[in-house]
Amino acid sequence: MEIKKVCVFCGSSPGANAQYTKKAEELGLELTKRKIGLVYGGAKIGVMGRIADSVLKNGGEVIGVIPEALKLKEVAHEGLSKLHVVDNMHSRKALMYEISDAFIALPGGIGTLDEFFEILTWTQLGLHQKPCGLLNVCNYYDKLLDFLDHMVSEKFVTRRHREMLLVDDTPLKLLDKFFDYHPIQLKKWI
Repeated sequence: MEIKKVCVFCGSSPGANAQYTKKAEELGLELTKRKIGLVYGGAKIGVMGRIADSVLKNGGEVIGVIPEALKLKEVAHEGLSKLHVVDNMHSRKALMYEISDAFIALPGGIGTLDEFFEILTWTQLGLHQKPCGLLNVCNYYDKLLDFLDHMVSEKFVTRRHREMLLVDDTPLKLLDKFFDYHPIQLKKWI
């Protein structure tokens, strides 16, 4: 699978653990080593700002997508390769999807989960076959992964659909999984 741009969903806050921003920087470096561009939320603060700065510092391409209403709140990054200012969150997600070949969630909050799970749902429904993964920094997503397994045991999610979600705790291994990814072909989603 050819991956030219990876969309990373993550927090506009740095979070409580310095490892969140450290892993964002490591992911940014790994993307540039592989000549993969970054697509992200367009802010210069928090985890978002750190991954963008890492990619830029290492000579990579960074495309930000930010709604007009968040341009001031999230403090739009002015030094990007390209910054798209869109009308709303729906337009943001649609454009991020359109220009990305794969998706990663770093630690973040409700917005991060909203963006990531919409894309993952599109995978489940067969609307796309792009890899989706969680960078599980310091076990940040462990309880979420446990809940997804609970959804499987309660028969709201199939095991095959749960397996579509790629997970690792290092950028290198997660990106390796992306390149080894083979989309699951199911006739029915449940």
